Amino acid sequence: MEPVAVSMPRLGMTMEEGTIVDWPLSVGARVRKGEIILVIETEKAETEIEATDEGILRHLFAETGETLPCGALLAVLTETAEEAFDPVAFRDAYVPPPGMVGEEKPGAGREDAPAPRAPESPRSKEGSVARKPVAPAARALSRKLGVDLDAIVGSGPKGRITTPDVEAFAARRERLVPVEPGVGLEVLREAVGSGGAGPSPEKSESVVLLPGFGTDVSSFAFQTPALTERFEVLGINPRGVAGSDAPQAAVYDVVRAAEDVAEIVDEAAHVVGASLGAAVGIEFALRHPERVRTLTLMTPFLRAGARLRAFLAAWTRVASEAEPETVATFLLPWLFGEALLDDEAARSRVQRGLAQSVKRVGRAGLEPSAAGLLAWSGSRSSQDLGSIRAPTLVLAGGADLLTPDAAEIAAAIPGATLEVIEGCGHGLSIDAAASVNRLLGEHLA
Repeated sequence: MEPVAVSMPRLGMTMEEGTIVDWPLSVGARVRKGEIILVIETEKAETEIEATDEGILRHLFAETGETLPCGALLAVLTETAEEAFDPVAFRDAYVPPPGMVGEEKPGAGREDAPAPRAPESPRSKEGSVARKPVAPAARALSRKLGVDLDAIVGSGPKGRITTPDVEAFAARRERLVPVEPGVGLEVLREAVGSGGAGPSPEKSESVVLLPGFGTDVSSFAFQTPALTERFEVLGINPRGVAGSDAPQAAVYDVVRAAEDVAEIVDEAAHVVGASLGAAVGIEFALRHPERVRTLTLMTPFLRAGARLRAFLAAWTRVASEAEPETVATFLLPWLFGEALLDDEAARSRVQRGLAQSVKRVGRAGLEPSAAGLLAWSGSRSSQDLGSIRAPTLVLAGGADLLTPDAAEIAAAIPGATLEVIEGCGHGLSIDAAASVNRLLGEHLA
């Protein structure tokens, strides 16, 4: 057989890179189809990767601890250990699978190497503003693609923008769906049975994912693989989040957000919203009941209490003054229960994932989203919820510090089911992923 490449897989809608945690087999070992060949860490979880072919693990192109983009060449299998094989020639001829960012050719110079400090612009009355550090190749590519570098968050040292950053941003722009003149939202689609491979070629029932305040659809990373076993999945990033446009406005209104969803979802779908996304889901169900097969509300609220208001103010303040890693550290005790926080490996993994998610939500979107949440607070009553007719599941965390309204909401919606997951916090989709997947699967069935 021809040598078979082992590449960094793409496991979900938002995965752009992975970190190698372990190579369970040694070079020279016989690999059987279905055997665990690799363990990787994505934004919020470790995943065992099974071999899709048989052969000898002939050569590793990446070592434990390396973080590489989806499609990057990691290893190669050959039929026997004795056959002639040139790893340099194989590496140079390697082409990433379609739709993957891929990797830079070794020897071409790594863009993630430490860069000289970027010059600063002249001081103004408001202080000095540092110019974004940009790799020369990334700057050239941005001109070629017509991409605004100011809109890109760099992944390199000190926020340096690299070529993969520009490529990923351009790919996200291609996923935009217009919702009103001059405003498009990033919609990520996964097929039934795709396991994160891309849009569905066939018509099927859809699940629409609406993330909470300050997060993107990566917050549903644990749910997406389970959902794509039976459904097409649409993850909608709201205004100001990830690749979606962030129009200048003091308030990103929740009702307008529901109408944005209506511009994208034109047939009946299963709607899943978390926190602020649950508020959008409620508005969508009230305004477009014919487009909601089922409704799932995770950690929903009707009124923003004093603690939630203080949390929003603190989050926006910290995000405006601190690095994403610091913001993630601040968020951990507010979003998760003690079991996760007490597990050092899980806590560190989730913290790294949160930091990546925080990078995708700029201040331009955070402050108007907070204003929209506060403006919607108290605008809907239990009587309003009584008109929702879609089968509804309400999920609450027993240790949620922020949204205590779940029982009231479930009681107000006719026939709604309330499930309280004890010991878990506001970030249920991560904190209680297995329970959420089970309850969600039963509800959608």
